Amino acid sequence: MLSIIIGILEQGFIFGIMALGVYISYSILDFPDLSVDGTFPLGAAVSAAMITAGVNPWLALLLSVIAGGIAGAITGILNVKLKITDLLSGILMMTALYSVNYRIAGSPNIFFMGEKTIFTSFSQFIPKLPDVYSRLILIVLIAIAAKLALDWYLKTKSGFLLRSVGSNEGLVITLAQNPGRVKIIGLAVANALVALAGAVNCQRFTQFDVSSGVGTIVMGLAAVIIGTTVFKKVKFLRVTTGVFFGMIIYKTCITIAINSGLNASDMNLVITVLFVLTLVLNTFINKNKKAKGAAANAVIK
Repeated sequence: MLSIIIGILEQGFIFGIMALGVYISYSILDFPDLSVDGTFPLGAAVSAAMITAGVNPWLALLLSVIAGGIAGAITGILNVKLKITDLLSGILMMTALYSVNYRIAGSPNIFFMGEKTIFTSFSQFIPKLPDVYSRLILIVLIAIAAKLALDWYLKTKSGFLLRSVGSNEGLVITLAQNPGRVKIIGLAVANALVALAGAVNCQRFTQFDVSSGVGTIVMGLAAVIIGTTVFKKVKFLRVTTGVFFGMIIYKTCITIAINSGLNASDMNLVITVLFVLTLVLNTFINKNKKAKGAAANAVIK
């Protein structure tokens, strides 16, 4: 039971980092960025290729983040500069990244068990602690660092412009700022976080799979919707924290489904059902809010 809980927490925090990126594109920018399905394995491909080449795993992690940021910026450029629709820009980048990831890795799969990773280097600082706990501690520390960095960035002038461009582009223009440039920066930050999650996941399991990003966007959206819907009224929690809780809830549901006897081939169906239920819950809550608002206005009148 303990191993199952630790597994849920590991996956919840790793993919929670990815969900932070989806939160930026989906909730803040209102941009359906499907390139996420490509940037997640991009981070893994860069990490795997660097580690097998003997590069320091922490440097490999940094290079993965940079690669994800570049990919996200290109998605933004396709949309802003070339005037390709947001949905199609993401699809084009996702498709291109499949070949790019294959080219970086050199094969559809890489296994590098026994190589030095961020987890093996971290465990050296606390040798008496079992690896299963040191891995979880490092994952949580990376997730917290990513969350705090994003929270800090959203408080800066650039972060304010990012939050404005999705809901009120006219305000950005009145501030003599280019909304297109802000959008490109936002997509770069979002995909950098997604690539970071892919790199951490890759080093955790010491393997790369070119198809590991399939369904990532659905997973991220489900976590964002759960986090922003269920935990919205908890005032002491930031939205970014709610996103992590949303991913942990999502991963818990997946684990329960697996342990109930379903086959691995059924997971895509389970993911779809969970996502639909999440959307239905979100719609139901929003309708109740509107109904209460209408009733309150009627009483006032």
